[in-house]
Amino acid sequence: MAMAAATNFCASSSISSTQKTAAALPSLQGQTCSLPSRHRHLLSAGRRPAGLSVAATAAPTAIQQVDGATSSGKASKALPFRVGHGFDLHRLEPGYPLIIGGINIPHERGCEAHSDGDVLLHCVVDAILGALSLPDIGQIFPDNDPKWKGAASSVFIKEAVRLMHEAGYEIGNLDATLILQRPKLSPFKEAIRANLCELLGADPAAVNLKAKTHEKVDSLGENRSIAAHTVVLLMKK
Repeated sequence: MAMAAATNFCASSSISSTQKTAAALPSLQGQTCSLPSRHRHLLSAGRRPAGLSVAATAAPTAIQQVDGATSSGKASKALPFRVGHGFDLHRLEPGYPLIIGGINIPHERGCEAHSDGDVLLHCVVDAILGALSLPDIGQIFPDNDPKWKGAASSVFIKEAVRLMHEAGYEIGNLDATLILQRPKLSPFKEAIRANLCELLGADPAAVNLKAKTHEKVDSLGENRSIAAHTVVLLMKK
């Protein structure tokens, strides 16, 4: 009998708690759901990056239909800033040029890649595309497309900058780190940074470049590869 009373008490308490919670919640009738504003720029055909296939854009089209049916019709508020991260790595092989930030660096090895293998510019492009919530560089400029065979990476970064401006943003600041054992980049850092600033249309005070060795560890430390990381802050114009 005591157990039955306890069971009844727990059930009553649970129902009472549920009723109180339900009473405290606002009614959801008549309310609609809309997509996060960070995805809306992908829905406009005018903002679709060049090189994307129909299959790659089929999902956003479907989302647009759902959004059109459920959104309240109010314009989404643009984010005041966006942050993106980029990473790239290439093998170093004899017989290839070593191009970093658009600057040809004298070295016995260079980047084996479909394009010119500029690890820094590829990394910066991915950081900008990431900040804009767009597909990565490999999707927009696929490495199995003969059109990009041996292409200068400045082409890729100019397209990323175009998309950035089209979305209404500009460079707030950019911080990049190159990782390679050899050669030493100290004599070339300012030339690399100056060219990067020119390609981005950014104030030199907003662009930072660092170079690190990998302490002779793994492929990076054995002069068999080169890598780069980039973090970028985009500010609304």
